[in-house]
Amino acid sequence: MAIFQATRDAVAKLGLPKGDAFDLPSSDKRFPDGAHFRIECPTVNSSETVKALLDTSVENGITINRITETYGMFRHTAKEIKEYCKLCRDYGCELLLSTGPRATYDTGATVLSPQGVRVGYRLRGMEQLLRAIEDIKRGYELGVRGFLIYDEGMLWVVNEMRKNGDLPKDIIFKCSAHLGHCNPASVKLLGQLGAESINPIRDLQIPMHAAIRQAAGDIPLDVHTDNPPGSGGFIRAYEAPEIVRVAAPVHCKTGNSVIGGHGEMTGAAEGKKMAAQATIIVEMINRYYPEFKQSEKNTPDLHIPVV
Repeated sequence: MAIFQATRDAVAKLGLPKGDAFDLPSSDKRFPDGAHFRIECPTVNSSETVKALLDTSVENGITINRITETYGMFRHTAKEIKEYCKLCRDYGCELLLSTGPRATYDTGATVLSPQGVRVGYRLRGMEQLLRAIEDIKRGYELGVRGFLIYDEGMLWVVNEMRKNGDLPKDIIFKCSAHLGHCNPASVKLLGQLGAESINPIRDLQIPMHAAIRQAAGDIPLDVHTDNPPGSGGFIRAYEAPEIVRVAAPVHCKTGNSVIGGHGEMTGAAEGKKMAAQATIIVEMINRYYPEFKQSEKNTPDLHIPVV
């Protein structure tokens, strides 16, 4: 009999795993097209980076399924956001832009203090929440159909607005790793709040990902296979195949290891390096699990920008 057995049995009644999945079961969940994994490149923070990333991916013979911007949507001109949309539309990949203004761009000093940093990118006050919703409306008008969310309360609000028609229904919400969620109960909650894609924190062990999959249902998980020095600097290329096996459907988030930290501005040089790192991750998955399927460009369920 395992220790904490009564508590394990109690959480199982709530639809949670009884513990981390040390037996590493293979996930039988898939993307709608039957794929096990997709490649996501985050911190692609200029249209120049997008172009270099996508052009290099074509040269390397790999597919980028999703691009995520993290600098702050409201810090980009309408012209550049339209260029983001055109590049991703022409290529056939999903685009998600980050909503704000977030705590780090606000007038409050708490988030800049050693203890207050735990606030993360959450929104201070009702006015900042309203401004973040306006950010989504602006992005949608410019062609964006996917948005990165950093605040649980905001996720609940925009999902309710989407359900009642105050926001368009053809948009998706992805939860950022900056929310700090790292266990099956938290992931289950985010799904109930309306998330279509969930990014747990970056340094979870594979048994933890396997347990989270059991609580996430069909919702794709977004798992970092490499990171910049600003959040640990680890590179999990040889773990990527097993992450896909236990966590599918999963977005392998890759390319961040070529920059210094999350949310910083990037250019063409970084875009090329991101594509090279993504190429390594694809190689590793194909080498050890050649039967695993990756989604192709223009897969019907992708929320590709409108131009």
